[in-house]
Amino acid sequence: MKVVFKNSDSNKRYYTLDYFYRKKFGGKIAKVSLNAGFSCPNKDGTKGYGGCIYCSKLSSGDFAGKKEKPIHEQFDDIKKVMLHKWPEAKFIAYFQAGSNTYASTSQLKKIYEPVLKYENVVGISLATRCDCISEECLNYLEDLSKRTYLTIELGLQTIHEETSKLINRAHTLDEFDTMVKKLRERNLNVVVHIINGLPYETKEMMRKTIEYLNTIDIQGVKIHMLHILKDTALEKLYEKEKFHVLTKEEYVDIVCDQLEILNPDIVIHRITGDPKVEDLVEPKWLIKKFGVLNDIDKELVRRNTYQGIYYKKDV
Repeated sequence: MKVVFKNSDSNKRYYTLDYFYRKKFGGKIAKVSLNAGFSCPNKDGTKGYGGCIYCSKLSSGDFAGKKEKPIHEQFDDIKKVMLHKWPEAKFIAYFQAGSNTYASTSQLKKIYEPVLKYENVVGISLATRCDCISEECLNYLEDLSKRTYLTIELGLQTIHEETSKLINRAHTLDEFDTMVKKLRERNLNVVVHIINGLPYETKEMMRKTIEYLNTIDIQGVKIHMLHILKDTALEKLYEKEKFHVLTKEEYVDIVCDQLEILNPDIVIHRITGDPKVEDLVEPKWLIKKFGVLNDIDKELVRRNTYQGIYYKKDV
């Protein structure tokens, strides 16, 4: 029997970001990853040094622009590449590297206000931490959201305090929860990052993290697979303890379980990672991103399920 699921005119069994953007903006939207050179309280000594144990100096910001270049040059370089693939695309300026609200409001304005005037930019997305948004910053973000499509991406990674301490997140779940509420009180869009396969977490623990997301008011989620990068504290821990790294089959199974219980109104902004090959220690299967995506699609078809099929509103 063919299942009928929310957003069934999408080509996926989950609520993809591409589908959301096309419905909202009427066409293709491409995210341009930028590096404004922001630091982080977990790196500069305010809370700690070195950042989370998976953070790498080699790939801070993944595929963001080069911080040595001005923002407009970064934007133009990446935009040209994207226009070859999607000639009619419009753009979200995605400030990806570092904690992108970790500065004075006056500094933030100098960085973000010019971007609003770039041709065909329809929105701004800011990756940051729950402990990097002051009340003054909240006021500015609320104002900014009235002038462009604004999204705040908050790293959570896990709800489990023992794991959070192990990976050196340096903030609590209560702090995270409080900031989500503050952002939503101002009607700001919130996307949460989580990581599957963190050291010593079980499948049930990863499921609990998704169940928590169902209890808070968020608009999107990014699901990552833990990847061990060279020259990180995580690499040293892996070399010492050889903790279990999820196989591709385990990851696909866990993601499909998570999707089945996730609120169908939450947009899936990412469902796997794509680390740089030259930086990656494990798992090697992550290199073939589209193979992982295809396997998730196939597993949902095999199960005859979809995002939210087992969602319970008040879990």
